[in-house]
Formats: sequence, structure tokens, C-alpha cells
Amino acid sequence: MAIVLWGLPQLGIRIPLAGLIALVAALAAYAVITYRLGSKALGRKPVVGLSDMVGSKGKVVSPLDPEGLVRIKGELWDSRSVGRRINTGEEVIVVGQDGLKLIVRKDKPGSKGTE
Repeated sequence: MAIVLWGLPQLGIRIPLAGLIALVAALAAYAVITYRLGSKALGRKPVVGLSDMVGSKGKVVSPLDPEGLVRIKGELWDSRSVGRRINTGEEVIVVGQDGLKLIVRKDKPGSKGTE
């Protein structure tokens, strides 16, 4: 705000009152949105380790044939399917790990796991 109210007039740039009001409203909206998104991100429970991923549910981002990407708890993971191909958008559940790669199977409706 100091740059807009003091700095721009010093450079010979004049902004009409309606423009200043619109600029302040846009900056306020940006601050509120940034605060809300930041609070949500900070409120997420952190993933402690790969071993804690077993039992978590996720969604396939790129087809697992047998390897691809899965989104779990908002993060993308390299994954390998157990058995057959799993298409994009299908729900999966983590059954194990191999190094930094998760081993997943297609989720059965009604099965329990963490999201």
C-alpha cells in the first residue's frame, strides 16, 4: 500500500480514487484467500513415513500397467499395481512398499482405510 499511495505519485503516476479502491479490494481478497489456503495446508496431518502409508486410500492419476502415479493425501507417489491394470480415476489402497514405490491394489467398495 505504501508503494501505491506514496511511491507511484512520486513517479508521476496518478491513480483515480475508484482505481485505488479496486486495488485495495483486490489486495484484501488476495490476503484472505492466501490466508485460508495456507491455514488449510498447515492443518493437514503430515505423513510420517512410507510405512504409515499402508492402508491409505488414493486415486490413480496415470494408469498403473503395472507402474504409474497415484495421488494419496494430496501427494503424488510412484506406484505399482498388484496384478492387473488399474485405470486413471479408480480408487486404490496401499498394501505395501518397495523402496520409495508404493504397492497398491484396486480398492473394493466398503473396505476400510485412511484417506
